[in-house]
Amino acid sequence: MASSDTGGVKPFGIARRMARENERLIGMTDEERAWRNQYLKDQILHHDEPVIDDAQAFRQNLNPIRRFYRAPLDKFEDMLVKPLGSKWALIVRFMTGKFFIGVGLTYATYYYFKYNQNTWMRKGGWRVIHSRKPVLPGDPGYPQVSDRTKPSDYASRGFKDSPI
Repeated sequence: MASSDTGGVKPFGIARRMARENERLIGMTDEERAWRNQYLKDQILHHDEPVIDDAQAFRQNLNPIRRFYRAPLDKFEDMLVKPLGSKWALIVRFMTGKFFIGVGLTYATYYYFKYNQNTWMRKGGWRVIHSRKPVLPGDPGYPQVSDRTKPSDYASRGFKDSPI
């Protein structure tokens, strides 16, 4: 079961019918009037609200593993708070993390395609096929003949270039 903001209970508005001005103009009972007065008082925030925790208190509530992998960027963010302010330090921290994730994924993809090719020696891996450059009438080199002249040139998967 997925988590829910309401804990599985169907949400409903607490303003009841008094949220609509037309309903209030029809007339309210003394009980509804007292309830509406209390409802409006409850909407006023205390001068200490909303409570904004500082970053250090937030970090202490995280589990140790999460604190460990967040530590480098947290230190980086702490260095940026004084020159940039807390809002921009948080934005730079966020974008820096995403940048390094992108660079890591780029390198991992490059490594995978370079060292896991589908050759005649392996069963798996990606098979990368390079298409020939199109040559149209009027282009130099037209008509372009195929560089594959024998049947063994097709689907060799690197066997012809092997040192064996």
